[in-house]
Order: sequence, then C-alpha cells, then structure tokens
Amino acid sequence: MAATTSFSALPKPSSSLKSNPQVPPKAPLFILPKTLQKPTSSPQKPCLSNTTHKTHIALCSKNPISDLVSTNKKSPDDFPSYFDDDDDKPREECGVVGIYGDPEASRLCYLALHALQHRGQEGAGIVTVNENKVLQSVTGVGLVSEVFNESKLDQLPGDLAIGHVRYSTAGSSMLKNVQPFVAGYRFGSVGVAHNGNLVNYMKLRATLEDNGSIFNTSSDTEVVLHLIATSKARPFFMRIVDACEKLEGAYSMVFVTEDKLVAVRDPFGFRPLVMGRRSNGAVVFASETCALDLIEATYEREVYPGEVLVVDKDGVQSLCLMPHPEPKQCIFEHIYFSLPNSVVFGRSVYESRHVFGEILATEAPVDCDVVIAVPDSGVVAALGYAAKAGVPFQQGLIRSHYVGRTFIEPSQKIRDFGVKLKLSPVRGVLEGKRVVVVDDSIVRGTTSLKIVRLLKEAGAKEVHMRIASPPIIASCYYGVDTPSSEELISNRMNVEEIREFIGCDSLSFLPLDSLKKLLGDGSPNFCYACFSGNYPVQPKEVKVKRVGDFVDDGLNGSLECIDGGWVQAPPLNQDVHNVSEVGKLSSLQN
Repeated sequence: MAATTSFSALPKPSSSLKSNPQVPPKAPLFILPKTLQKPTSSPQKPCLSNTTHKTHIALCSKNPISDLVSTNKKSPDDFPSYFDDDDDKPREECGVVGIYGDPEASRLCYLALHALQHRGQEGAGIVTVNENKVLQSVTGVGLVSEVFNESKLDQLPGDLAIGHVRYSTAGSSMLKNVQPFVAGYRFGSVGVAHNGNLVNYMKLRATLEDNGSIFNTSSDTEVVLHLIATSKARPFFMRIVDACEKLEGAYSMVFVTEDKLVAVRDPFGFRPLVMGRRSNGAVVFASETCALDLIEATYEREVYPGEVLVVDKDGVQSLCLMPHPEPKQCIFEHIYFSLPNSVVFGRSVYESRHVFGEILATEAPVDCDVVIAVPDSGVVAALGYAAKAGVPFQQGLIRSHYVGRTFIEPSQKIRDFGVKLKLSPVRGVLEGKRVVVVDDSIVRGTTSLKIVRLLKEAGAKEVHMRIASPPIIASCYYGVDTPSSEELISNRMNVEEIREFIGCDSLSFLPLDSLKKLLGDGSPNFCYACFSGNYPVQPKEVKVKRVGDFVDDGLNGSLECIDGGWVQAPPLNQDVHNVSEVGKLSSLQN
C-alpha cells in the first residue's frame, strides 16, 4: 500500500470563472454550480430515457497453473505460434471508476471494477481519501479478485474513491505502471485513472524532462500529473483544464483530491465515460453502464465530449474543456469492447450487434444448416444473423473461461493448442452441416485460420465466415492495442486472399457503408480510423505508442521490451490501403 499525505485544502472555485460558449450540438455544456445534488426523475440532458439495465456478470476465475510459464518452445510452423491467439483481437487498454459520497466507496469501486474486468485483466487499483484527507492506494497485478481481499479493502476507508483495470506491460516492472497513479504537489495530492492514449505523449514528456521533471513509469498518464503540477491555473480543476488543453488524442479520466472527484473526457469523446447516482445521492462515474448496474446506481447521462465535471460537497459543476469539433466516438466499443448489457454513446450494445448480424444475413446470404458464434463477442451478432436468415442458432463452439494467460503444453506438440484450450467444437452440432460462423472481427487472421480448421476437423461440411465489422486496415492510436498496419491481414490481402488463407468456403465482412447507414444521423460522430486510415487526430510524432504502455504479446515479453513497442506513425495524408477494394462486401464461395 502506498499513502500520500495532503498539505493544504484546495481553494474555492472562483465566482468569476466563465465556461466556454462553444459546445457540441445537442449537448450544451455550461457551469452548473450546486446542481444535481439530489437524484431527480428527469436528469439533465440524459443520453437515454426510461432505460432499465439488468446485469449478468461472468467473473473470471484463475487457472491453478496460470502462474507457471511454459518452458516448451514451439517449433516454427507456417503460421504464427499459439501465443498469437491471445493477440488476434484488438484489446481495450482499461476501464475507470469514480465514486463520491458513499461510506463504502472502496467496496463499491471494487465491485464496479469487477463489472469492467473485460476491459483489462492484467492490473487493478483503487485510491481512496480517508478521514484525515490522505490519499491511500492499493494496486496490484492480476484480476480484481486477485488484487483485492477483505483486508486490502479495510485499508481503503472513505467516501471518495477512484479505480482502474488495465492491460499492461509484461515483466516484473509491470506493477509500477498499474493505475491509479497518486502524486503530491505543493497544493496537496491528486490521484488519476486514465482510459485512452495520447498521440503527443513523447513531445510532452520531452518538454517536461527538459524542464526538470522526473518520470517513474512508461505510461502516458504520468504526463498528465506533471502538467497539473506545473500549471499556474487556479482553482484545482482549472489546472486539469489547463493540462488537458495540451493533450492530443483520447482520454477519459477520473481524478481525486482531498475533497473533490473530477471526471473529464477529451473533446472528440473517443472513449466512453458515463455518470450515475445511487439512491443515497452518491455520484458514480464509470467507463460503461454495466458497472453502474452492479452497484445499483441509476444512469443519468454521458460525460459529454470536452466536458469537465467537478463533484464536491456543493454538488456537481460542469464546464466545457475547450472548443471542440464533432465527436468521434470509437465504433469498436459497439463491435467488440463493451459488454452487450451496456449502453455506450447512448446506444444499446446488444441491439447494435444484433443488427450487425441482421445486415450480414441480408447482404451476404448463404445456404446453411446452422449458425454458430465465436464466443463470447460474436454471440449477439450470430443471433441476429440466425433470426434474419431463419436458420437455427446453436452453440457449435464452447468457450472455457478458466484458461490463464500462461499454460503448460505437453512435450508432444498439439496443433492449434492455444485455440483448443479455449474453444471446444460440438461435433453433434457441426458434423455433416453447412455452418455459418459469426465473429466480431479479424485482425491478423491466425485465430480464424485455426477456428476454421477446428470446425472442419469436427465434421463440418462447409464453413462460411461472417465478420460483424468492416476489414481492419489501420492501427488505432486512441487507446486500443492493435498491431501495426503491416501485421493486419486486411491491409495486406483482399477478401478472397483472406478467405484462401483461413481456409473457409466463403467470407464476408460488414460493409462500412451499411454500418454508417445503420448509425443514421449519428454516423459522423463515430471514429472509423481502423477501417479507413483517416485519423481524426493525426499522430504527429515520428513514432507513437500503441497504448499508454507497450504490450508485446501479453504473454512472454522481456524486460527489455517494456520501453519498446513503438510503431511508426503514418505520414500525413498517407493512403493506408486501397479501401475501396478491401472495404466492399464480398460473398465469395468455392
């Protein structure tokens, strides 16, 4: 446990503070002194109305052998090793939680982090403010249930807390990069938890180091703390505004001081952040509404792009961070990252994925006997496909939820070992059948190749892949861990070449135009950079990190690679790929 002692109380907000008049359409932002102090039946400008959430959380259990690292080396094959199976999906960097005004803040934060466990499984932390106004922190490597127990939570008293779950670096130095971070400066102490990625991180860090700043981690989040400490603005939350005006990229952050909880979202709104309230009046911020559901907090609204929300004993104040363009929210939250029972960017994730499957059934039909999903993220889209096609949906693949990140392989080589550990085919569903298998995305193609082979070995007569997203042709620089563009199979091959590579009988992607049509008037408010290569915030540095910290493959990284992991930023106006060819829907059959 690390504790940081406060030095002085923060000054009261100035009555002369003015909000920025430039606000996003349909979401005016302005100073709201002493507002939202009590729950109301009609919260101000909610993104949703009359929406009820029911949560069904499947908590991960640790494999008893997950602490053992395989010593058996894989011999070269004509495709990457089984370690790539864990990397053949984009990975969301983290999830954040903030709670103000509940005497059991740390325990509620712990439960909310459980609900966000899917956003990061390699590290977790909670910071609280005790009765002496001291910020206390517990962080650790592993799942939330592994990091925290009763005695750890007893060390975190107080009614004010923030929490974080993350993907992080490999190696023994990983703990130092686990958030929330806590720092002391001349006016007190501050803790921060961050979801996103800063595209100008290196430039900011170099400037700060030139001025004498010393960094303890390789995380871009630490830059934010240094910017706050060196800011001359008053009061404290204006230091946050001042710091954020220097940031470029994606950030949804929660801050805690001795007496305040602050939530902030970048002007483009890349990553989600929502606000809710418990029946006792406690204010809750979280990356997804599923976290609100678990701790019985009622969803009120999103934190708007470019908004700063300050919660203290006087209530909730809102102000505009800076002038900002139209939002560019990450579409992959609806395709893959968020839980189906969450409402993200004002839309039901379940409903989005169901319609994705319906579109695939309409635009890429094929004669088949059964529809199955690659669990878990492909299930809802597969249900939509089956319903629209009038074909039964069945569980043709059973997923094991008890496989750790590392495991022991027998000396006798087992082909497709990583996939077989996690996915078991049901021969009774597959044998002699024409099978449509629905997945959310294809990144490198290595896992899809092995799944197709697994299904055919189980007796499937035909295997038709349907992908509930457009082809991914470009890396993400906004908080999603994707490979470099050169490693993305859709950036190197057209649809027919991918079909041949993975060995299926037909392959179709969700057309980008159809995706945008589904989103309707809200379509311009989403980011499609990974499908088009057109970046709302262009990376300006020679190299940028894929995430706040480097994740090599999440399994067998060395200490030397912790400060590596750099990928080349695309030149300005670079034509990443012939999008017109790879982006169009193909229903290719042998």
